[in-house]
Order: sequence, then C-alpha cells, then structure tokens
Amino acid sequence: MTTRFRVAIALFVLCLVGGLPAQTRIFPVDDLRPGMVATGRTVFEGDRLDEFKVHILGVLRNVIGPRRNLILARLEGGPLANTGVIAGMSGSPVYIDGRIVGAVSYSLGQFAKEPIAGITPFDEMVDAATLPGPRRQAARVELTMPLSQDSLRAALSQAFSWARPFADSPNDVQLLSGASVGPGIGTLLRPIATPITLGGFDTTVADPVMGAFRDRGFLPVMAGGALAQQDSSAATPRPLRPGDPIGVALMSGDLELGATGTVTEVDGDRVYAFGHPFYGLGPTAFPLTRAHVHVVLPSLTSSMKIASTGDVIGTVLQDRATTIAGTLGPGPSMIPVTLNLQAARGTRKTFKMAMVRDQLFTPLLAYLSILNTLTSYERENGVASYAVRGTAQVKNHAPLAFEDLFSGDQPSVGAAASVVTPINVLLRNSFEDVEIDALTLDIDASEQSRSATVERVWLDGTRVKPGSTVNIKVLLRSYRGEEILKSLPLQVPASARGSLSVMVADGIRLSQWEARELQVQPLQTRGVPQMLQVLNSARKNNRLYVRLITRDGGAIVKGESLAALPPSVLAVMEADRSGGSFRSLQSAVLGEWEIPTDLAVSGSRTLTLPLED
Repeated sequence: MTTRFRVAIALFVLCLVGGLPAQTRIFPVDDLRPGMVATGRTVFEGDRLDEFKVHILGVLRNVIGPRRNLILARLEGGPLANTGVIAGMSGSPVYIDGRIVGAVSYSLGQFAKEPIAGITPFDEMVDAATLPGPRRQAARVELTMPLSQDSLRAALSQAFSWARPFADSPNDVQLLSGASVGPGIGTLLRPIATPITLGGFDTTVADPVMGAFRDRGFLPVMAGGALAQQDSSAATPRPLRPGDPIGVALMSGDLELGATGTVTEVDGDRVYAFGHPFYGLGPTAFPLTRAHVHVVLPSLTSSMKIASTGDVIGTVLQDRATTIAGTLGPGPSMIPVTLNLQAARGTRKTFKMAMVRDQLFTPLLAYLSILNTLTSYERENGVASYAVRGTAQVKNHAPLAFEDLFSGDQPSVGAAASVVTPINVLLRNSFEDVEIDALTLDIDASEQSRSATVERVWLDGTRVKPGSTVNIKVLLRSYRGEEILKSLPLQVPASARGSLSVMVADGIRLSQWEARELQVQPLQTRGVPQMLQVLNSARKNNRLYVRLITRDGGAIVKGESLAALPPSVLAVMEADRSGGSFRSLQSAVLGEWEIPTDLAVSGSRTLTLPLED
C-alpha cells in the first residue's frame, strides 16, 4: 500500500468523523440504567476543575411536557458529603464514557441528608436554546413606587415563576424501569438556587431586594468587587471550559449585581449553562461574564459557592426552561448611568454604572442605584433635601426630562421614584418597544429642609374687570419661618362674567381638586411622543399652580374642558348624551399659570374675585 493511498484513507476517515452529527457527543437518556456511574465536573474553589461521582438512580419522565425528562442521581466526592448539592453548581456537566449526559440542575431543597440531584438532559438544553421568538408580553410588569419588599415580590412573581417543582403531582411522573425511588420525588425537586451577588450596595437598600429575590428561588449575598484580572503574564485568557464558573451581569460599574452558575458545554462560540432558567425570560441580551469561586460555604439549609463575576466574554441570548445559552465574543449594549452628587458641604462625587436593557430590570436597577447613592453618601432618614435634574435619552424620540425638588424626612425615596416612575411607564407602553440609550442625573444634596407652605393669597388692587390684568400676591412661610412673597400678573378673559375664583395650590392638591370638581381622567395617550410630552409636563414639588375658575356652566367634550358655555349650547349637549363623550361641569378653568420656586411647596388657598361691569 503506497503512502499516498494511506494518506487518502486517513483523510476519508477524518471526513467521516468530522461529518458525524453533534448528537454522537451526547449520551442518550434512553440508554441510562440505574446503577450506572457517571463523572461530573465543577469548580469548588478558585479555577481548579474537580471531578465528582454521579450515581444514576433513575429517570423521571414528565408526561405533561413533551421531552421534559430529569435524570435522578446521587452525587459523591469533594465537599458534597458535607454540603449537599451546592447553589452555584447549576450547569455542572455530567459524562459517561466521555459523552455528555446533562447538567446538574435540581436539588431536593433544604435540609436534605444526601446530595440527591436532578440532571437536565443536554439534548433538551440544546433544543430549548434554538427556540426563536420575541420577548413575551407578560414581562410588562409594573414596579409600584416607592418600592417595598412586598411590591418587589409581587413584580418578580408576575414577571417569572420558574422556581417550581419538576412535577406538580406524582401522577404526572413516569419512572425508568428499575429505579429505586418513587414518582413522588418529582414533586420535591426544585431548581438549584442561583446565587445573586450584590456589590457596593448599602444593606438598608439591598434588604428589600435580597428578600424578594430569596422568595423567588435565589440566594442573594453581599460581596465585594468583580473578579480580578488574570495573571498579566498570560499571553491570552484561558479558554472557557465545561465546569467553569460563569456569571450573568445585570449591573456593572460602581454598583454591581449579577448571578453565578456553571458552564455545561462550550461548542465553538456557543455556551450552555445552568440547566434551568435564570429568570425564564426567553430571548435576552445580558452580559455573559467570567466568574471566580472564592470558597464553598457549607450550610444546613443551602450550601453555596461564594463567587464574583468578572470580565464580559459574551452575551446570554436565551433564558429558557432547561438552560441559559449564549455566544462568546462582545457583550451586549448596556445603558450607561451617570450620577453627579453635589453636596451643600462642598463635596462632589460622580458615579458611573451600566444597566441591562430590560422592561423589568432597567427601572428596578435605576431605582436602586439612585437610592443607594443617596443613602450611602447622604441621609436616608432625617431632614434633607435633594434637587434632581437630568435626562433619559430615548432612542428615536425626544428625551425624558427630570427636574424636581424633594425635602422632608425621607426625600431619597421620592427622588429615586420621581426618576424611575416615568421610565417604568415608558418601558411598559403598549405602542412600541422603547430603548433608553443613557441616563444622566445631577443631584444637589442638602442636610437641611427646603420646604415652604402657602400661608396667604390676596389681590394687589380692588378693581377687577373683564379683559383687565390683576396682580396676585402669594405669601409663603419657609421651614425656618421666613416670609417669601411671590407675585403673578393674571389676565382676566374679556368674556368672563359673574364671580371668579383664583386657586393657588401645590401639584398634589391641584390634581385632587381636578379629579373631584372637573372629573379629570388620566390622559389616554396615542403614542410614545404624546406620552413623553405628558411625562415631561408632570407637576413638580417646586411649583405653585394657579387656576382661574368660573362657576358658570361648562362641560367636558371628548376629553377637552369647555368653560362658560351658553345655556342654549348646554341644553343641546344635555339632550344628546348617546355618544358618551359629554360630561357637564359646575366649574371650569379660564386660565392656568405656574409660579416657580426654589423650595418644595405645599398647601392651597382660594381667592374670590368679584367682576365689575
């Protein structure tokens, strides 16, 4: 046989091997038998891959969901005898004869005496990661401001609910023949808790978040900064390996929030991990990062890997029932956040963060970043004042503007909510998907109250005629008892008749009056541009609002207030209510004005203006 012929045969064999389908690397679930011993890989500390034994106990076949199987196994080796199944090892690959079986992903929950685990078959992970489709609409959840643990828990519960047992009833489970366990174990198995790492957060701000995430099957932990860089002497970063720790970042920079798990498989630039959902959000664009395991923390309730996220190495593109999956390479676009904090005592600090683009997590992270900055460097409780200015750049639309003043015992909550509430409303709109390109805020902080109350309103002069201009005087009393005088020229319409009233009020009291007297309903916007106009014109604490009111009959027609309508016109409208767009009014607004102040004002006064003929 010639050398050329041998080379040709070798090349032919290599082509055959290279052309084999990827499934040959996967050990089929149907070939598993109780008593088989497999090998698992994970990192218990540092970056050293450790192996552990996996004793196959059986296969749970859920007849409700097609192709939803779970391999039941007992783990052995390393610290597992003392720790049980460890939070953070979700995704640890399991092999038989060099072929991948699946990912360690489920556990028996708390207080288990043995490390019994559920293993998600790898072929189900691959199948789930190929599912196309947009982000589901159910993710348009509302964050109620100011945020509390209860409201956050409700929002997270509405957004995702994946921390449920593998099966709801033993009758839903079929067992592989010869298994030594009962079908009821399927109702006990739940996804292994995912560690959530928070860095740079004040505990008073993080507590509600940690509690709410804990209720949804996560293990929040306060940690330090991100993973330190690898040894600079290394020419290139170490390739990602099955069994390595991996992170998913939600926020980076001066504040960090992310989760850690384990890589199941790396196939070219494709990465599969976790073996269960992260949040179950479907298509995503979250940063995929390296991670570093500092130590395993044993616990009777739930042992966990203490880990930190690190450099971004790719993008998580799918968050499905059996896996998270993504690609290696550049990370996704994040929302840059810049907070400039100027204190009255002369200090100035700038904080920079980056947040994921997401209908739920963008407003949540923005709220936490603002509140945490004010809490950590200024006052959370006690008298303080915060003047907020800034913009959120909206892709393909006008910017969302912020400008307001908050003063009192807990102004930090109001300041954070004033920014996040309109962002939350905008992201939840039903017209189109909206992207925030950047968020920039300037906050002036003072440890003194900057508030005032409306004490008196009077007319500068006595003669008021239709078409004339009169001066309205407003006396404010500051928090220190100082008198502040404001003046406003007010134009009386030439068509005005009878007795008029001038109402001077803060934004909250004016809105209450409008709802009661004018039956003002929330504006139904017709698109994102109009929504932005409404949000940008929202009433502010550092404004006094002046309204000229007539008691003549009026009406609201198709959402528009019409004042001083002739009796004949009102009679015609009253007679035809079939359209449902007419509501009669006893009061109507003839004019609107604002008085800007540098204080947070409260209170209201009403002045009667008798018109002279």
